[in-house]
Amino acid sequence: MIVSDAATAVTTGPDASSAVIPDVGTAPATAGTPDTADTPATAGTPVTLLIADDDEVTRSGLRTLLAAQPGIAVVGEAADGVEAVEQARRLRPDVVLMDVRMPRRNGIEATRHLLAESAEPPKVVVITTFENDGYVTAALSAGASGFVLKRLPVRQIAEAVLVVAAGEAILFPAALRRMVATRPLGSAEALPKAALTGREEEVLRLMATGLSNPEIAESLTVSLETVKTHVGNVLTKLGAQNRTHAVVIAYESGLVVPGFAG
Repeated sequence: MIVSDAATAVTTGPDASSAVIPDVGTAPATAGTPDTADTPATAGTPVTLLIADDDEVTRSGLRTLLAAQPGIAVVGEAADGVEAVEQARRLRPDVVLMDVRMPRRNGIEATRHLLAESAEPPKVVVITTFENDGYVTAALSAGASGFVLKRLPVRQIAEAVLVVAAGEAILFPAALRRMVATRPLGSAEALPKAALTGREEEVLRLMATGLSNPEIAESLTVSLETVKTHVGNVLTKLGAQNRTHAVVIAYESGLVVPGFAG
């Protein structure tokens, strides 16, 4: 998972230590062996990317900059949500970089369509201008693997694409807390119906702070395999499509409240 506030991003994989992407202008430093080591890009096959944005200048700029990044092959563009679904169906990219506000079909509905119509849909990364955009949490609930801000350096956006392609998730906890704080608790019944155990609720709370599985294991003084089992149970019981979706449910249900820091 990439966890970030405004300028600093942290990559944490399900079984890996943290890899920190520092502020703009500095090179990423890696600790441990993040799961990005197993991405298709590092295995010799680039991650294929579809860019969906209704602004032609933004879309063209992203294509040019991301195509120049190692391990990424931009295979197409889409100017709205309908075209994004059609292009994804035709091109079968690994990842779709999806703007939220687009004509004909917005990024949220496009994400729902993409994830519902295929047994192996592409990963979706929502890209937005405003970190307090309330549409973002809806996109995460729809199954997007996370979101990034358009103002981030292209290197960090590229890293997000690679991380998501490897099966991880991307989250901006502070922004998510602020957004959820302004929304009704639409999933308030999710946790009672899920019947999470006390330990599973603990694990979910720690997931909401952005901790990786090894960090959760250290915090709870249990084995990594035990944490992985708890995480799997949490996702299954909540009906969450990924860790990010589970965290959204945790905030919306009230299990985790805005300002929670572990």
